[in-house]
Amino acid sequence: MTSMSRWTARSAAAFALALLAALPAVAASGGSGGSSGGGGGMPAEQVCKKGLVWSKSLERCVKPQSGSLSDQELTEQGRALALAGHYENALIVLDAVGNKQDATVLTYIGYSHRKMGDVDTGIRFYKQALAIEPGNLNTREYLGEGYASAGRIEEAKAELAMLEKLCGSKTCEQYEDLSSFIETGHE
Repeated sequence: MTSMSRWTARSAAAFALALLAALPAVAASGGSGGSSGGGGGMPAEQVCKKGLVWSKSLERCVKPQSGSLSDQELTEQGRALALAGHYENALIVLDAVGNKQDATVLTYIGYSHRKMGDVDTGIRFYKQALAIEPGNLNTREYLGEGYASAGRIEEAKAELAMLEKLCGSKTCEQYEDLSSFIETGHE
């Protein structure tokens, strides 16, 4: 994932958090945030209850199931939910994606499991994602964080070295984030 798309994902997550802060009665947002003009998410005025996602084509909240939304829409919304800290809802949405052999889907399933405390399951999904897309910088960062969380520092450092090689330097965001995580033990 490029630095720009990583920024976009983080922006979507920040928007989702801001939306949730503004509407505390809603347990979780079903959308990926962003504007209604092109982010693939729901319009800012549309907030779905937990377990539902916004369908652009139907212009309403729907259950996240294959066919109700495209795999791309489900993946985008699942990723945004995971990055916003709504791990259980992210897993519901990502489970509805038809193509389970997508590196992004596997990465954010792993991310959600890891963040909920099931580090071994997270690592297993990261490895599946890397079998499909070995150069995925985000997956490498998250795998390294998983290793570090499990006390497997040498394996975390190996992912850090791989990030340096893939980025061509120590200045890419994923390298810096993993390096900081290894040093401090938290994000």
